[in-house]
Amino acid sequence: MNTLWTPWRMSYILGKKGKQSGCIFDFEDGVSSSKSALLLYRGTLVQALLNRFPYANGHLLIAPNRHVADLSELSPAEHSAIMTLLTRSCTILRAHLKPDGFNIGLNLGKTAGAGVAEHLHFHIVPRWEDDHNFMTVIADIRTIPQHIDETFDQLLSDFSTMDLQL
Repeated sequence: MNTLWTPWRMSYILGKKGKQSGCIFDFEDGVSSSKSALLLYRGTLVQALLNRFPYANGHLLIAPNRHVADLSELSPAEHSAIMTLLTRSCTILRAHLKPDGFNIGLNLGKTAGAGVAEHLHFHIVPRWEDDHNFMTVIADIRTIPQHIDETFDQLLSDFSTMDLQL
């Protein structure tokens, strides 16, 4: 193959989908999902979004709704809600994307690699046996087999029917 086509990236390259003002985790009260923001679930305490720049298909961000930068700032209810949403998110990803495993992580602070250091968030990255390919190894490029809009549509039904009251 001589050409790798990624036309959906042009709006980002041309600055049409660059950094947004404000925090990516900020939503008006009453918004429970938003395809344009890739928001799959927003409860009272926590939320789940697809990562706009994923490491793998189905890469999710799980965050408290409240702006906190450190685990020590979370209330006991937020701690519990995040763990519940992490667990339920893995179940949904297993059902739809059939990964062989997950990387689940948290980067606390800019120095640790947090892209949005002022708003704590966990990453859930689905993984498949032999999912490393030459692109990632030699060019630090990700190959995602499904368009992010299709992944959103595939996962939304399960996230929108969760009755977790998180």
